[in-house]
Amino acid sequence: MPLPVPAKRRHWLRNTLLIALALVSVSLATLLVAEARTSHFQAQELSRYAGTLTYTLSPGPSERIVFPQHGPFDIRLGYTRLPQFEARLRASDFVVERQARFSPALLEYTQRGFFPPYPEKTRAGLTLEECRGETLYAFRHPQRHYPHFDAIPPLVPQVLLFIENRELLDTRSPYANPAVDWPRFAKAAMSQVGRALDVSGQSSGGSTLATQVEKYRHSPQGLTGSAREKLRQMISASVRGYRQGPQTLAARQDVALDYLNSVPLSAAPGYGEVHGIGDGLWVWFDADFDALNRLLVPSFNGPTSLQQQGLALRQVVALMIAQRRPSWYLTTGRQSLERLTDSYLRILAEAEVVDPMLRDAALAQRLSFRDFARDPLRLQVAQDKGLQVARSRLGSLLGTSFYELDRLDLAARTTLHGDLQRQVSDYLYRLADPDFAGEIGLFGERLLAPEVTAEVNYSFTLFERGEDGYRVRIQTDNTGQPFDINEGSKLELGSTAKLRVLATYLEVIAELHQRHAGKSGDALRSIEVDRQDALSRWVIDQLIASPDLDLRSLLDDAMQRRYSASPHEAFFTGGGRHTFSNFRREDNGRNPTLSESLRESLNLPFVRLLRDLVRYSVHQNERRSQLLEDDQDPRRQDYLQRFADREGRVFLQRFWNKYRGKESDARLALFLDGLRTTAPRLAAVHRYLFPEADEASFAAFIRERLPDEALSEQRIASLYRSYAPGNHDLSDQGYIARVHPLELWLLGYLLDHPEATFGEAAHASRSERQEVYGWLFKTRHRHARDVRIRTMLEVEAFLDIHQRWARLGYPFDHLVPSLATAVGSSGDRPAALAELMGIILNDGVRLPTLRIDDLHFAADTPYETRLVPAGTRGQRVMEPEVAAVLRESLAEVVEGGTARRLQGSFSLDDATPLVMGGKTGTGNNRFETVGRGGQVLSSQARNRTATFVFYLGDDHFGTLTAFVPGSDADNFRFTSALPVQVLKGMQEILRPLLAGEGDGCLPGSRQELLVAEQRRVPPATSE
Repeated sequence: MPLPVPAKRRHWLRNTLLIALALVSVSLATLLVAEARTSHFQAQELSRYAGTLTYTLSPGPSERIVFPQHGPFDIRLGYTRLPQFEARLRASDFVVERQARFSPALLEYTQRGFFPPYPEKTRAGLTLEECRGETLYAFRHPQRHYPHFDAIPPLVPQVLLFIENRELLDTRSPYANPAVDWPRFAKAAMSQVGRALDVSGQSSGGSTLATQVEKYRHSPQGLTGSAREKLRQMISASVRGYRQGPQTLAARQDVALDYLNSVPLSAAPGYGEVHGIGDGLWVWFDADFDALNRLLVPSFNGPTSLQQQGLALRQVVALMIAQRRPSWYLTTGRQSLERLTDSYLRILAEAEVVDPMLRDAALAQRLSFRDFARDPLRLQVAQDKGLQVARSRLGSLLGTSFYELDRLDLAARTTLHGDLQRQVSDYLYRLADPDFAGEIGLFGERLLAPEVTAEVNYSFTLFERGEDGYRVRIQTDNTGQPFDINEGSKLELGSTAKLRVLATYLEVIAELHQRHAGKSGDALRSIEVDRQDALSRWVIDQLIASPDLDLRSLLDDAMQRRYSASPHEAFFTGGGRHTFSNFRREDNGRNPTLSESLRESLNLPFVRLLRDLVRYSVHQNERRSQLLEDDQDPRRQDYLQRFADREGRVFLQRFWNKYRGKESDARLALFLDGLRTTAPRLAAVHRYLFPEADEASFAAFIRERLPDEALSEQRIASLYRSYAPGNHDLSDQGYIARVHPLELWLLGYLLDHPEATFGEAAHASRSERQEVYGWLFKTRHRHARDVRIRTMLEVEAFLDIHQRWARLGYPFDHLVPSLATAVGSSGDRPAALAELMGIILNDGVRLPTLRIDDLHFAADTPYETRLVPAGTRGQRVMEPEVAAVLRESLAEVVEGGTARRLQGSFSLDDATPLVMGGKTGTGNNRFETVGRGGQVLSSQARNRTATFVFYLGDDHFGTLTAFVPGSDADNFRFTSALPVQVLKGMQEILRPLLAGEGDGCLPGSRQELLVAEQRRVPPATSE
């Protein structure tokens, strides 16, 4: 049995343990206090850990990268949207050329939700470079900032730290953690405990400047939503603070600098979000940032400027206070801001941060806010068409507004050549000067008169052919407006349509050669060809006569086919009979070849050529002549039904436009205003529109609209019964009312369904559209049926022709189904014609048009990503032999045709003429009112255009358009000779680019000039 421990010894052991525990506690507390004061241990460990949070930049897309999900600054700079941007750009044939890759430690750190430490940008925005790498456009947000800590007037950080984080720049603590102010943190913790226990007292915040920066940059919505979010801010700020090593003074200075440059200060009309003291002073107080900073440096000022110094200090202090609730203090809470500013100025003076004299000067001032109504803010962008189009294209690629685009951390390279862009822009503007226009040779017949030079707009685009696309080197105009004639318009460009018709014709000849070449003479003779299909008949006859005829020879022969230029023939097209004329009467008796017709831009041969293409399309799959010969052909019923449906939709759309956007009462009033009112007509309308109405309502309706007509009760009752629902069909009701039946139906439908869309109305009217055209199916209307069937066959043919044109870049969804399309009635765009020229120049291979060829996101950040065009294989859309024949034909237009004034204008340094070709076109676009007999009742000019689409040498092509909008176009008679002469005057400007001289664009385009025998065409895929 053990002996009991004496009581005295037990007391000794207990006291010893207590003393040891006390010593340990005191030692631990001493260490904690010392660590809180010096941060020595955390400085060593966190700096070591921060050194592992790295990233590298490597080729190709990254498999080790985590993009932020939220945070106002990450959203504004585009970091959160980089995955979406990348996906959109991939869909537009861009690829990731290089991208950041996280180290394993950084990957784990960010996956845990912390914000990666790196030198964040307080000032960033869109940079657009031209093709040589020089800056074309640069937007920076914020616009005013301190470039480094030493640039800040000392008084500014002193005031800031006194208000927000007094120990931040204490030089006695070289290892201090900028994220934690221990005394302040302890006070804040105690206040939170007090709040939890419902103990009254002043609440205190524990945020340092470093955690505030983390919050408004990276936390969701820039707020601290929970204790967990606060902890994330503190840890992220701590790691960021030790990124440069254990000693943190430089990092702490960066915190103060970053805060002053990026603190959110609400948003202002016409400017958007305001960040940083610099922009805040200018936006809210209209203060000059540089002048204000000089006022806050005592050595730069004397006693006479004390008032200005006081105002400058007051404005700075006000913004430092306003950041707590900027949307309130800077708008509706301005009086409260004034009072708080006064209080802080007194406290600053008591703490000897501010001199009493400066305090009194500041107290004597009042804040004067900018009046945004009288002095609005506008961020101006240079009126450079190439820049406007490049920004628009970039915004479209990324799916952003211009406001968002300008604030992205993005450097993009356009394909524009900056010097040439400026020179050509200046040249086009100078053409308004009569003296300069005279020097260029713009006066004369079919050109201009000196007094109207300032009224003509010019638009010019020049492309350069590269191996991966057509790069836009110049795109400009002299309008000074955002509207882009080249890409945003639909213009009747006259004879340029002949180039599209000719390309389609040669494609068809190549198609027939591929189909029939190699067949024996007997096989060719046995092929049944409709008598109207002249093109198939001609190709087959050529192959019978010359069985070994190759495609190029056949195409050359095709260009020598002759078409009459006579205008003395009426053409059934577009649902009626039409005549056409040539530009010159002396051409009317000619029977020219197609080569001559293109060279001299004759109209009638191309109208007849397009008719042959329509007939080829009609008969290429089956012989359809029988449709018009045999009224019992079962296919006729189908065509007539389709005609009724199509024609009905045309009228329905017209009536829809008439009533769209109006209330029901307004619709009914509009309908009745256009009605010649008689009792039977009103009765037919009312009984159709309101079939459930009683006789009393019917009578009130009739008498209200015929107040001067004495209608007996018997007459009213007779009308009510005679036009009752079911007594007449829709066509009869329309006939009685003397309105189109579909207008009557649509009005009734809209009264029942006032919110309906056109699609819903069209779907609901299918049976009514057939009913309205029921007369077509009656035997006594054989001729009418023939006319409608011919119309539908022509419509179908133009659908086929449209598909061919669209493959070559035609920009619109349909063609006007009329032979007038041969002379431009379907409209076109200069940029689309230029793309066709690029296809021709590139031996029939279509490449993408490039305006942006390099996008560099988030440079020098963990999210850095660079994308470039993929360089995908071109798409063959035209046989190379067809392209070659078209090039030669276009060259003849310059050598001896409508563009002959350009012949020999462009040459290389050795005086060798540059091979060039093109097509001219003039559009006199008018709105005409035509009577029943076909006579023109009125004619009003809408615009006048003249376009020249061209190629210069082997690698450059483009368009030049002269344009006069509105009714003033009636005062002009210029033709396409005008843009040809304007292009001739550009020779000296364009020569260095065409010859490959001077500062070249960065890699991505071919600079050497190729001759025809050495053409290098990128590999192509068949469509």
